[in-house]
Amino acid sequence: MTDIDTAPLGWDPYDVVIDDDPYPAWKRLRDEAPVYVNEEYGFFALSRFADVEAASRDTATFSSAHTTVLESLGPEKAPQRMMIFLDPPDHTKLRGLVSRAFTPRRISGLDERIRGICADLLDPLIGSDGFDYVTDFAAQLPSRVISTLVGVPPEDQEQQRLNVDGMFHIEPGVGMHNEKAMASGMALIVYLVDLAAKRRDDPQDDLVSALVHAEITEDGVERRLTEDEVVSFAMLLYSAGTETVAKLLGNAGVLLAAHPDQRADMAADPALIPGAVEELLRFEPPSPVQGRWTLKPSEWHGTTIPEGSKVLLLTGSAARDERTFTDPDRFDIRRQIPLHLTFGYGIHFCIGASLARIESRIGLEETLRRFPEWSVEPGAAVRVHTSTVRGYSSVPIRL
Repeated sequence: MTDIDTAPLGWDPYDVVIDDDPYPAWKRLRDEAPVYVNEEYGFFALSRFADVEAASRDTATFSSAHTTVLESLGPEKAPQRMMIFLDPPDHTKLRGLVSRAFTPRRISGLDERIRGICADLLDPLIGSDGFDYVTDFAAQLPSRVISTLVGVPPEDQEQQRLNVDGMFHIEPGVGMHNEKAMASGMALIVYLVDLAAKRRDDPQDDLVSALVHAEITEDGVERRLTEDEVVSFAMLLYSAGTETVAKLLGNAGVLLAAHPDQRADMAADPALIPGAVEELLRFEPPSPVQGRWTLKPSEWHGTTIPEGSKVLLLTGSAARDERTFTDPDRFDIRRQIPLHLTFGYGIHFCIGASLARIESRIGLEETLRRFPEWSVEPGAAVRVHTSTVRGYSSVPIRL
């Protein structure tokens, strides 16, 4: 019997010890409290795959309009018109607009560009004793890709990456509602306002230009997006497009070092890498907690969640639910995965999922092409602790 088995039942999203390995705690929630109530922070949590999937589809009950982050969930709607913070019908109209930025033609044409960025980042490291897989590669690759798509010139990209990182800074007792996170978010807003103004006068082949000049129809009347809408969409694309892949590749650095046989198989047969990406997404989801606000009561396993409640959908727990996945705590790059919830589900399925998959696949292909073997010293990797994103800020690897 382990310490987690004898400890009081519970899950604290701000406990860094639990966050190092939340899966045992989440298993207890699935088994003993599938509708978990946290009195200290005033939220309910759903942890089983079937429940998280069902709640993700039920936007009439589980609203995203009050934000999706525990620290800011409450009766007031989110002030930003980010698509992730909208419910139908507003979400439906704007998703259709933003999806134009992620057309199959635009995404499929990125392969060569992504490989070129990988070469720029990895080639100088050949022959070294090792490097930091996150700071030198995993955090750089998606930031450069999404920066280019958004329209941020090369000389500004590193500072904006640092601003995105700062937005997810967490402090004890206040979570992401802290001075550093707010200052970083404001700095990115100011930058994007200026960029949108430039693209309004001088459009380029980038997402900000597309948003600035796009039109939507409301009540039969066409209009341009407001400055706030343009900046909100750009911030969402920028932050989500940076964080998810950076955390996924950082997780890969650690997991593949711990499973050298599977890593060797991937290096020998790159056709295994797309499946490995899906298993990485399932096994260690970069964003394992999604917040919702209830618009009406609902009953789950004999417990009623009242209207006006904070609910956390534990997609990370759902990914290890033995009711859905066989031997879920085993990492297996050959696992057949009909469905996972790492990119969300229903109307809020991640609009950039195809881009994230391509970046991750190519990033691993190019890494393994140059470095088929590496090790990570126990305790060397540094984990980021937030209430919504999990992953590493540093993964020193030895070659």
